Amino acid sequence: MEGLMRKTSKLVGLAGAVLALSLLAGCSSNEPDPAQRAVNAANQADQAAARADAAAQKSSAAAAQAQAAASRVEQAASDAKAAADRAEAIASKTMTEHHPMRHRRHRAAAAEAAPEAPPAEAAPAPAPATP
Repeated sequence: MEGLMRKTSKLVGLAGAVLALSLLAGCSSNEPDPAQRAVNAANQADQAAARADAAAQKSSAAAAQAQAAASRVEQAASDAKAAADRAEAIASKTMTEHHPMRHRRHRAAAAEAAPEAPPAEAAPAPAPATP
């Protein structure tokens, strides 16, 4: 009986040691304590805020570039309208200025200065070739 008690006692001692080790392993698991989790969450929030700030700066720069481009397009449209107005004014002025006598004088002077040439139809036709 004494042998059985000794074996049972050893068994209970081993079971207690295993239980104690499992409790210690459970308490010291890889999960951080609440304070460490709060620090980790704060770090993640800080990193997210830094990324959001960088994105906001890029967005602001893109908006400034778009505004500058819109201003350049507006200026180009204004320049094009001014050029079209000038072209219309020139065309209107050109259409109202009409000098019909000037052209007729040139044609009449050219006709008087040119000697009369024989008509082109008076020349004899070439003879056909015979074999």
